[in-house]
Amino acid sequence: MQLTMVGTGYVGLVTGVCFANTGNDVTCLDVDPEKIAKLEQDICPIYEPGLTDLMIKNRQAGRLKYTLDKTEAYANADMIFICVGTPSDDKGHSDLSYVDQAADDIAKVIKDLGPGQRSKIIVVKSTVPVGTTFRVRDRIRAIVGSLPFHVADNPEFLKEGDAIIDFNKPDRVVVGVDSEEVGEVFKDLYDPFVRNGHPIFIMDILSAEMVKYASNNFLATKISFINEMANLCEAYGANINRVREGMCSDSRIGHAFLYPGLGYGGSCFPKDTLACIMMGDKAGVNMQVSNAVHGTNERQRNLFFNKIINHFGGESGLQGKTIAFWGLAFKPRTDDIRKAPALTLVRKALGYGVTCKGYDPVAADNVTKELGDTIQIHDNMYECAKGADALVISTDWAEFKSPDFNKLAKAMNTKVIFDGRNLYRRQHLDELGFHYYSVGRAPVKPV
Repeated sequence: MQLTMVGTGYVGLVTGVCFANTGNDVTCLDVDPEKIAKLEQDICPIYEPGLTDLMIKNRQAGRLKYTLDKTEAYANADMIFICVGTPSDDKGHSDLSYVDQAADDIAKVIKDLGPGQRSKIIVVKSTVPVGTTFRVRDRIRAIVGSLPFHVADNPEFLKEGDAIIDFNKPDRVVVGVDSEEVGEVFKDLYDPFVRNGHPIFIMDILSAEMVKYASNNFLATKISFINEMANLCEAYGANINRVREGMCSDSRIGHAFLYPGLGYGGSCFPKDTLACIMMGDKAGVNMQVSNAVHGTNERQRNLFFNKIINHFGGESGLQGKTIAFWGLAFKPRTDDIRKAPALTLVRKALGYGVTCKGYDPVAADNVTKELGDTIQIHDNMYECAKGADALVISTDWAEFKSPDFNKLAKAMNTKVIFDGRNLYRRQHLDELGFHYYSVGRAPVKPV
C-alpha cells in the first residue's frame, strides 16, 4: 500500500517506519529542509530505542523515503496520515493550524488530479479535539467539490521509550471511519500487527477521537490518585510502597501507572487532561475529576520542592546552595523534556539563588536548548554530584537505581538525597548516613 505521513515528528516517523517495515511503501513528508536532509542521512531527530536501525533498514530496502514535495507525497498515496503537531495552551485549547494547512494542501492535490482518481483516505493521526476529523473533511470538501475521498481517525497509543514495541504489538488498534469499506482497508493495513490476538476496533469517528482522550485522562487520574495517597501516607506515617503492594494485588486495581512520584509530564497526559477540561467547558459539562487530577499533579511538584526548602531551614537557606539533578527527561528512555518534573524543580531552585547542576543520559542537549547556561550540564552522574549540597532524583533511569553510594558521598558536600522516584530502601540510606527524603514515606534523618 502507498502511504504518506504528514510530519516527521514522534508519531509520524514511528508510524511511517513501522508501516514500511511490514512491506508498505511509505513517504514521510515535512516542511523542514534541515530535518529532511538529516533523515536522508539516517540521522534520527528523536531518541527512541530501535528506531534508527529500522529507518536505515527500510530506507535501504526502498520502502521508506523522505520528501519536501507535497504534490509528490500526496498524488500517489492511497492513505495520507496527518501526524502534525497540535500544541495547546495552558487552558487546553489546541492549535489546529497545522492540521488545517495539511487538509488544504491535500485538497489542492486531489483537485489537481481531477475526476477518475481513486478515492484517497485521509487519516487524522494527531491527537485532536473531538470533531476535528469532520473539520478536516469539510475543509477538503470545500475545495474538491464532488471529487471522491474518505476521512478517518486513528489515534496513537505509543509510549515514548517503548514506541516500536507498542506499535508492533499493540494492546489494541482504534479506528474511526466514515464507511464500512474504509474499515476493511484498515483491517488489512493493521493485520500484521494484531495477529497476537489483540483487537482492532472499528467505530464511528467521534468515538475514536474520544478514546484517546479518555484513555490518557484515566491514566493521568491513576497517577494523581496514587500521589494523593502518598501524601496522606506521609502525613500519617504509613509507607506508600507497602500500601501500594497491598492495594495493587487486587486484580480489579492492578499495578500499572500506580507509582508515587513527582507527577506526570510529557506531551500527552498534561495536554489531554486539559483538553478534556476544555471540551467539557465548551459543552457545559463539569469535568470535576479531570480538574482535580490536573490540580493534584500541579501541586505534587510544589509539595516535593517544599521538602527541599524545609530541609535547608526556609527559603533564605537555599541562597548560595548547589543542587544536583539526576534525570532531566520527563521519563526514562526518552530525550523528551516537555512538562518534565525536573525542569519545574530546576526553575524553582534557580528562583531561590541555587546553583543547579544536571545529568541525563540522553536529554542534556534539549535541556541546554531550553535553559541555556542557567544549569551546568555534566556527562557523568558523579561529576554532576560533585560539590552538591543535595541531590534530586527526578527520572528513574536504570543507572540511578544502584549507584556507588560511597563514591556519591565523597563527591557531595553534604549527604542529602531528595528521591522523587522512591528508588532506594530507607534503611539502607539510614545505615549509610544520608538524609533521605522520598514520596509517601517518612524521611530518614540520621542523628
